[in-house]
Amino acid sequence: MDNLFGELRLGYLRLAPRGARRRTKVTASRAAAEYTGRWGWAVVVGGPAGTGSATAPCHCGSARCAAPGLHPVPGGRGAGRTADAEGSVLFPTGRAFDVLDVPEQAGLQALVRLERMGTQVGPVLATPTGRLQFLVAAGTARRLPDLLYRMGWDDAALDLTCHGEGGYVAAPPTVLAGLGPVRWLRRPTRDNAGCPPEARLLLGTLAYACHRSRERTAEPAWLAS
Repeated sequence: MDNLFGELRLGYLRLAPRGARRRTKVTASRAAAEYTGRWGWAVVVGGPAGTGSATAPCHCGSARCAAPGLHPVPGGRGAGRTADAEGSVLFPTGRAFDVLDVPEQAGLQALVRLERMGTQVGPVLATPTGRLQFLVAAGTARRLPDLLYRMGWDDAALDLTCHGEGGYVAAPPTVLAGLGPVRWLRRPTRDNAGCPPEARLLLGTLAYACHRSRERTAEPAWLAS
């Protein structure tokens, strides 16, 4: 397993209470081995991060960090000693894939539509924070503004982001403190793990679903009913 921990110092994640950590310790190591050995993906295995509060800030030093643990840790020396025990696993984005990140409800609606149309959707993550994350071809984050412009969505207020080079997303079976585990909604397969879909095949449907979801949220209660 030594080769799995070459990037230990790069990423940490908030974890669930100690009982949940014990339940995920072994499976996290096995998951990391599968991601690297079977699918050829880079992983970052780490220990607990700060909570982002004034008394326990994230490792980045910010008491108001918006994503505690999901970024490199300055001077993270010695992280490997606690990584396996804590059981958090991160995917560095921008290497084998980028990740389109949308609200769960919009993502589910888009996923149903895409699969009905016969579109080959790659692996999809579901987070306990209410987000779906679609793995797409690396380089998408850099091209996203142009892709949205070409599809006519550049001036729309969409809750749609893309994690690319320099970013990290939590991988199953990581547990986010007080929320629950990250899980696969669509698992990687031999067909899509090494060749995730081009973002243009999914982006129009995802953007439309995000737009409609935002419109419904903005409707007055009497109109929405």
